[in-house]
Amino acid sequence: MEHRAEIRDFLVTRRARLAPEQVGLPAGGRRRVPGLRREEVAVLAGVSTEWYTRLEKGHISGVSDDVLDAVARALRLDQDERAYLFTLAHAARPARRAPARRSDAQVPPRVQWMLDAMTMAAAFVRNGRQDIVACNALTRALHAPIFDSPATVRHDRPNIARYIFLDPGSRRFFADWDDAAVIAAALLRAQAGRAPHDRALRDLIGELSTLSTDFRGRWADHDVRLRHDGGKRLWHPQVGELELTYQSLGLPLSGRAAYDLTIYTAEPGSTSEERLKLLASLAATPPPGRANSRQPS
Repeated sequence: MEHRAEIRDFLVTRRARLAPEQVGLPAGGRRRVPGLRREEVAVLAGVSTEWYTRLEKGHISGVSDDVLDAVARALRLDQDERAYLFTLAHAARPARRAPARRSDAQVPPRVQWMLDAMTMAAAFVRNGRQDIVACNALTRALHAPIFDSPATVRHDRPNIARYIFLDPGSRRFFADWDDAAVIAAALLRAQAGRAPHDRALRDLIGELSTLSTDFRGRWADHDVRLRHDGGKRLWHPQVGELELTYQSLGLPLSGRAAYDLTIYTAEPGSTSEERLKLLASLAATPPPGRANSRQPS
């Protein structure tokens, strides 16, 4: 990711989504482009137009946190977007030494034990690239379309973003595919800000950009998301439709890489809970030759 271009495009897209009326400014007649003008953002942030124009061109290395905070308020950035802006600014500051490469950490046995103990919830660990690096048996059963997808089987680990954008079957598996696609691209965008020197991440983004017009469109939106939770509707080939809730939590496995623990559950007493129980029973007694198939390492 080219750092200066990323800062520019992020600020431009955030500015374009705000109408003057949303921030208490007069519309001011016809506008050539949607959203606020640069001078309007500058007024809201309490800086000069020349200064904000320079910032929007990517010159962010010497900007103080107080000024960044003022710009974030002017652009009405949410918590994740604000954190992303600060990440970009801190990464642009001159470093006294070359940045350390982020490396994947091995999942310790205690984490795998924890996952395996969750027999009625699908639980897995993923890295910032959305590789599933560890999971329990129910995750393997629930996400069988991802694990078995032609888009993922040739890689070391199943990757959620790769499945969403490169496997046509993902549109059936994820009943709300558009939401899943937006979240996947936004998570990758946030990770690109955190790990600009991650070669594997750059390769993944390049692959998705080359092969998927859907990904290119969502990547150009510059939406960011650090973590997420909520509801998800899936269609599973063995048990049918499932309405699940999920929660993602930060998992500190390594000081130089981002991991999270994601847990899928169903509402007690619901049809989805019964179907999830059926999947759990199927996962507990896999057919010969299928046990631990494609289990991440």
